Amino acid sequence: MDVEIDDPNSPETEKIPLHVDPLDTRVGHLDDLLNEKLEEAFHSPSWQILYNDIVKIANEYDPIDLAHAAMRLPIHARVVLYENLPDLTAKIIFMINTGSNTRTVIFRHIDNQEIVRLLEGMPPDEAVWMLDDMSDRRMKRVFELLNPKKAQRIRELQKHSRDSAGRLMTNEFFAFNYNMTIGDVVKHIRNNPGIELTKRIFVLNDLGELLGYVPDRNLIINSHFLPLRQVMQPITHKVDTEDSRDEVVDLVERYAIPALPVINEENRLVGVIAYEDVVEAMKDIADETIANIAGTAEDISEHDPLLKRFLWRTPWLLVTLCGGLVTATGISFFHSRPWYVFVSFFIPLITGMSGNVGIQCSTILVRGIATGEVTSGGRREAVVKELSIGLLIGITFGLLCGTVVYLLSTFGFHKLEADPLTVGTIVSCGVLGACLTASLLGTLSPFFFARMRVDPAVSSGPIVTAFNDVISTLMFFFIASGISHFFV
Repeated sequence: MDVEIDDPNSPETEKIPLHVDPLDTRVGHLDDLLNEKLEEAFHSPSWQILYNDIVKIANEYDPIDLAHAAMRLPIHARVVLYENLPDLTAKIIFMINTGSNTRTVIFRHIDNQEIVRLLEGMPPDEAVWMLDDMSDRRMKRVFELLNPKKAQRIRELQKHSRDSAGRLMTNEFFAFNYNMTIGDVVKHIRNNPGIELTKRIFVLNDLGELLGYVPDRNLIINSHFLPLRQVMQPITHKVDTEDSRDEVVDLVERYAIPALPVINEENRLVGVIAYEDVVEAMKDIADETIANIAGTAEDISEHDPLLKRFLWRTPWLLVTLCGGLVTATGISFFHSRPWYVFVSFFIPLITGMSGNVGIQCSTILVRGIATGEVTSGGRREAVVKELSIGLLIGITFGLLCGTVVYLLSTFGFHKLEADPLTVGTIVSCGVLGACLTASLLGTLSPFFFARMRVDPAVSSGPIVTAFNDVISTLMFFFIASGISHFFV
C-alpha cells in the first residue's frame, strides 16, 4: 500500500498556519465571488444579457464550483444554470456534486432521455444516489430506457441499505485471475477506459475468490511478462456488503486504504469502495453528528425555505420546552419556603454550570465513540475519568462560588436578608451537586443511546440540556432545604 505522509517537521508543513478563519478561505472567497456574479446575472435587464452572462459564467468556472453555488440560488435559477453548462460531461459533474434539492428541481425540468444520458455517463454508485432523488414512477420509466447492463448494475447496488458498504461500493472495478500477466492486465485496462482505475488491481483464484491485490504502481515498474501472483500482496482488510458505513470509515481512516474490497458470503469480490467515496461518507456522518448535537434533523448543507427549516427544528425544541415546564412546576412547590427568597437568585448560576458540564462530558464521549477511542472494553474507564473530572470541577467551582457569594453578602454587595454563611454554603453545595448530577447524566447518556442503537450524538443536544435543567434545579432546592434546616 503506497501512502504518502507529510513529515510534520518539514519546512513545508511548518508554513501551514495553525489557526485559520473557517470563513476566510480561498474556497470561501471563490464561492462568494461566484455567487455575486450569478446574482448580478440573474438581475440583468433583459433575457439576452442574462443568457450571455450565464453562458460566460458556466464556461469560465469549474462545474464543481457551480454545483455548490447552485444550492444558494432560487429554484428557477438552478435550472437555468444547469441548462447553460457547456457539455454533457460538465452536467454530469454538476449533478454529482450538487445537493439533493437541486437535483430534484432539475429532474422536474428535464426529460427522461436526458436523465438517461446523465446516468449512462456516470459510475453506477453515483447513479444510485441520483435515482434516490427521483419518484418511483419516474425511476421505473428511466430504467426502461437505460442500457440493460447499466440498469442491472444500478439495481444490484440499490438492494443494499443506504448506510451499508454495499451502497458505498462501485461494482465496476478491475479484478483478474492470478495467472494473468501484467501485460495482459494493462491491455485490458487500456481497452476499458469507462471503468475508473482505483489504486489497487485485485487478484482472484480459479474459483473467483479474492486472493490479494496489486498496487497500480506495480503495473508500471514490473516486467509485463510477470504473472500477477508474483507481485500481488495479501488482503488484510475487507468488508461485507451489509457492514455499516461507520465500520467502513473506521477501517479506511485507520489504515489509509485507497480501495477497500467488498465481498459476499462466498468470499467473492462484488465491489470496491474508493477512498473518495469514504471521504464523502465522512462528510455525511459529520453533518449528521453536528445536526444531532445542535438538536435538529436539518440538512445543514442545504439552503431550504424558512418554514421547512423551522419544522426540522421544532420537535427537538419541544424537548426543551417540556423540560422548562417541568422545572417551573418543581419550583412552584418550593416558593413558600423562607429560603426561596434568596436561593432563587442563584438558579441561573446552577443551571448554567450544570448545562456546560453535562454538554462537555457527553460531547467528549460522543467524539471518543465516533473516532473509536472509546471502545466497549474501555467504557468503564471512560466513565470513571469523566465522573472524576466532574467531581473535581464541582469541588473547585463550588468552593470558589461559595466563597465569592459569602464575601459579597458579608460586605453588602448582595442585598439578601439571610446569613452570609448560609447563603455561601447553599451555593457551594448546590454547584457541587449540580456538577456531579450533570457529569453522571452527560457520561451515561451516550452509552445508553448507543446501547439502544440510537446515534449517541442525539443525547448531546436538547435531551441532556433539558434533563440537566430539571435535575440540577431540583437538586439545588433539596440541598437548600436540607442546609437551611441544619443552620436553623
